[in-house]
Amino acid sequence: MEHLIVIVLLSFLAITAVAIVMLHDLVAVVMLFGIFSLLSAVIFLVLDAVDVAFTEAAVGAGISTVLMLGTLALTTPKEKTSPRFAPIPLLVVIITGAALVYGTLDMPRYGDPTAAIHQHVAPRYLERAPRETGIPNVVTAVLASYRGYDTLGEVTVIFTAGVGVMLLLGSPRRQTKRKRGKR
Repeated sequence: MEHLIVIVLLSFLAITAVAIVMLHDLVAVVMLFGIFSLLSAVIFLVLDAVDVAFTEAAVGAGISTVLMLGTLALTTPKEKTSPRFAPIPLLVVIITGAALVYGTLDMPRYGDPTAAIHQHVAPRYLERAPRETGIPNVVTAVLASYRGYDTLGEVTVIFTAGVGVMLLLGSPRRQTKRKRGKR
């Protein structure tokens, strides 16, 4: 049953992606990106990755959508189309996609109990995490205690990206005011 739900959700993801590519109204595209992120969060939830689902829902469907709508408020809501076909970006995407698929060929199958991740660190975390950290949820113990510096680094990256977006969005507005004052 779980596989059927994931297949249906992946089908919705594919339909949403095609709709994103076909639309020229950027507000609708931003809304569809939010739906895409929400569908991704539901897939993570079905696969029992609750922490990743929560992050995807908060960052992907929430903050990213708000930032993109804010950007559209400062720019134009319609896509500027170019009449010529650009094969180089398509070629870059195809090569990158092929490299990513090639990189997954030697990965263990999903849920394989003999995978390396299940043989070394995971048993230790499952056995000792509640006792060593005092946190009953193993996932929370790993993220907050054992991988605390990684989590701090991820938060720092998100904060830096947010500051960068704010600086980029604020920059044209200041230049426009300066140009108006010189006239």
